[in-house]
Amino acid sequence: MTHPTAQLDEMVSFGAQSAADIGAVGAAAGSVLVVPVGSVEQHGKHLPVMTDTLLADSVATTAAKRVADDAPILVAPPLRPGYSPHHCSFGGTLTAGFDTLLDLVRDTADSGLTNGFDALVLVNGHGGNGPLIDAAVSEIGREHPAVEVLGLTYFELVADLVEEIRDSEMGGMAHGGEFETSLMLHLHPELVDTESMPATYWEEQYDLAGDDLVSGGPLSVYRPFEDYSDSGAIGDPDVADEATGKRLFKGSTEALADLLLEVHERNTD
Repeated sequence: MTHPTAQLDEMVSFGAQSAADIGAVGAAAGSVLVVPVGSVEQHGKHLPVMTDTLLADSVATTAAKRVADDAPILVAPPLRPGYSPHHCSFGGTLTAGFDTLLDLVRDTADSGLTNGFDALVLVNGHGGNGPLIDAAVSEIGREHPAVEVLGLTYFELVADLVEEIRDSEMGGMAHGGEFETSLMLHLHPELVDTESMPATYWEEQYDLAGDDLVSGGPLSVYRPFEDYSDSGAIGDPDVADEATGKRLFKGSTEALADLLLEVHERNTD
């Protein structure tokens, strides 16, 4: 199943609506504005640099469509680049500074919320954006006390499912590994180079640090990416397949859809 890379859904995409239509959705009780936040960074030799953006946008848009009949909801165009300085040595990466990206998220929220939305949900698709999304939720929430402001990283929604269906060992679901490659094989197989997928399992020196995509630890560690992988990919893309990607996509979109409906219901007067 191939999806167009430029995803614009007539029902829920902010960019597909007129200004008047956006105002009408925003004015409805319990309205929700969803903002995907991705990145433009190297993903090894087999995945495109916009992988995180494509996946965050696809998950957010599909989840919104699942609840569009029950909740007034729109999905903004995805924000990119992300915060990715640790990928720059491999090339192919466009990154913003932390403060610059935080300001972009805040400015997007400020302008989007002028349309009357009752809630804002930031849907992140890049692990390096995580602390920034947390900061943005606090800053935007403080600046817009009448709005419910939330943020999450979509792949953390399916940690239990990952353990159920994975073929790789711990460390195989990391950057450009089984998880992302499987999703891309499901959504955009034409963009995956299955003939060249070199990668290295994630091995962290500290036991308290993270050791997989959905298995983070309490300890943050900075290293340039070449310390982890010669190819730029970490994990085991060789065991990735479309069927796994289909299950991961279904689980991610269903979990996010449930949250979006709950956000709508909690913010309906």
